[in-house]
Amino acid sequence: MKIKTMPSKLIIGFLIVTMLYSSLLFYSFTQKDLKDELLIHDVSRLFPEKIMKIVEGKEQESIEEAVRNARENNLKISIAGTRHSQGGHAFYKDSLWIDMSHYNKIVDFNEQEKTITVQSGVTWADIQEYINPYNLSVKVMQSSNIFSIGGSLSSNVHGRDPNFGPLIETVQSFRLLKESGTVLNVSRTENEELFPLVIGGFGLFGVILDVTLELTTNDLYIAETVKVDYHDYPAYFVEHIRNNPDVGLHFARLSVPTNLLLEELYMTTYKKVGSDVSKSLTEEQIAELLPLHDEKNVRRDKFVFGLSRHYDWGKALVWKIQQKFYAMGKEEEIISRNNAMRPPIQFLDYYSPKDTDILQEYFIPVDNFSQFVDELREIVIEDKLNLLNVTVRYTPANDEAYLSYTNHDTFALVLYFNQGFTEEEVKKMEQATQKMVDAALTLDGKYYLVYQLFPTDNQIRQAYPEIDSFFEMKNKYDPNERFMNNFYERYAKR
Repeated sequence: MKIKTMPSKLIIGFLIVTMLYSSLLFYSFTQKDLKDELLIHDVSRLFPEKIMKIVEGKEQESIEEAVRNARENNLKISIAGTRHSQGGHAFYKDSLWIDMSHYNKIVDFNEQEKTITVQSGVTWADIQEYINPYNLSVKVMQSSNIFSIGGSLSSNVHGRDPNFGPLIETVQSFRLLKESGTVLNVSRTENEELFPLVIGGFGLFGVILDVTLELTTNDLYIAETVKVDYHDYPAYFVEHIRNNPDVGLHFARLSVPTNLLLEELYMTTYKKVGSDVSKSLTEEQIAELLPLHDEKNVRRDKFVFGLSRHYDWGKALVWKIQQKFYAMGKEEEIISRNNAMRPPIQFLDYYSPKDTDILQEYFIPVDNFSQFVDELREIVIEDKLNLLNVTVRYTPANDEAYLSYTNHDTFALVLYFNQGFTEEEVKKMEQATQKMVDAALTLDGKYYLVYQLFPTDNQIRQAYPEIDSFFEMKNKYDPNERFMNNFYERYAKR
């Protein structure tokens, strides 16, 4: 029998492409350095800003001193954690910049009440490490654990548990350092007007010092992945996922290769392990499931995903691999909630002098999901956008935060793009973003304020009609505009 082999020219060509891409990838890692430490970037590196001074807030006293110094010298203050917001929320020109990443201690923990109090520089990974031995887990966090709690609170993030809305639902209280130097306790019953303003307020009202969060049980889940037509996804979700007490986590992905652009969807659901299954597990098996797992195969995954930035066949390869490991994955694979909430993220780290990755997010009412997907496809094709990934998460209605993005039950579409640094590339993405925002607004949706400042003044006011009253409240609590960032500078009518 004659065995078919790949033509030698094709093999050589593939090896050359692989070697060239590997060289580019290696070169990109050497470009991480930002020689001017006062030139501050967010993770996208698109809009750097020169600040005046960096203060590392390691103790409360040093943060208070920084605020006092700014007040006495009439300086603006900007605040940052891990700098993953991409709309200039974490810096401002010539400001005194407080780096909260070193303010990262666990303040209090109550196993019985299932609460934890942490300083705002603590990351979700820090919390997971601390509470995992007690078989507890967080209720709401992003799909990665690398972000700071203060930054997450300031952005009012949401997660992948369909039983919870945005982070504000799980916050009991926090302490806020005001411009005057006063420290306030803020909750739903104490200084309550500030509670919905600061959560999702992007650091414009003061410095969040520490936060008390509600926790939940670190349940064991069985992960199941199902392929479904994206037109049928909303109905399927409403019937099988929403309000299902057995569901712990849920998300979906849409295809991005050109020949399948936003045509295929598979969804992954983590269901609680039933008593019959849990009883069948031995102590040794449970002991293997509960420890936290670190991310594996980072270099391999980074290389493979990197191919999708530059080649459509790379996108097709990534999608095929995702289907193999998820859509055709093992049945009855058991995982703890904490480990399910520690998905791979390091492989997405990308530093290139030529281009960068950005995120955007659109909240679309459940019934309008498929129509938005169709309109999004047209925009991606028309504007020739380099779309790398689309993740879908459910966000139940919650309007507690002043700048709420979940006034309806919505699907959040998280879009991951690659774009160049040139003025032309930035302008192209700005114009495309405005088209996507219009598409969302037409369908009674919204966009997430955490990302680029591309939407127009009219668009932000249509999406968030309370934005001007929000800015008025900022002036009420911070009349000297001590706490500043580029988001406020861009959209506030002053």
